[in-house]
Amino acid sequence: MKRKGKAPFDPKALVAAVPAGQTTSEFRRGDTVFAQGDPADAVFFLRRGKLKLTVLSAQGKQAVIALLGPGNFFGEGCLAGQPVRMATAAALTECSITRLAKGSMIQALHRDPVFAELFTTYLLSRNIRMEEDLVDQLFNSSEKRLARILLLLANFGKEGRPEPVVSKISQETLAEMVGTTRSRISFFMNKFRKLGFVEYNGGLEVHSSLLHVVLHD
Repeated sequence: MKRKGKAPFDPKALVAAVPAGQTTSEFRRGDTVFAQGDPADAVFFLRRGKLKLTVLSAQGKQAVIALLGPGNFFGEGCLAGQPVRMATAAALTECSITRLAKGSMIQALHRDPVFAELFTTYLLSRNIRMEEDLVDQLFNSSEKRLARILLLLANFGKEGRPEPVVSKISQETLAEMVGTTRSRISFFMNKFRKLGFVEYNGGLEVHSSLLHVVLHD
């Protein structure tokens, strides 16, 4: 794998550098890619769609630990010797996902130093994002957490331009992501709609003006 100057980071180029042991499958909304406790034997690459990673405690409490979009890898814990999945990966929308066999990934990391460097850089940047999610969960209000999740689902978009989120995402799912009750989500969503931050036109749309909620103290 050759580095091409200062070209933008291309995760698909990383996938192409692992030609052996990969398969691409389609998943419907709600499908499970892998479940907590399953054998960890592959890394996955999200080509299209949105996905969530959740963890279930021994007491039965579930928490969303990450929201992923196109261009994200997940399940990489197997490369560090993780024998079983520590989380469940489930599709929030229709998804196209490539499975990269653990052995092929390890071979590519050992064989190609440029691939190893780029993949490591990707993981570090993704972990920074997950740390931000954790800080958001620990210190921000439910209203701010909901606003941030909606903006992430909408990929932020351009100023003043509505962006589609997930056409049939339920308030129960949003409550699970935020870590609050459905009634609280309903209250905040109605507030956001009245302020013009979100719209319902056969699906949920988010305006980047919702950033005001996240940035306002």
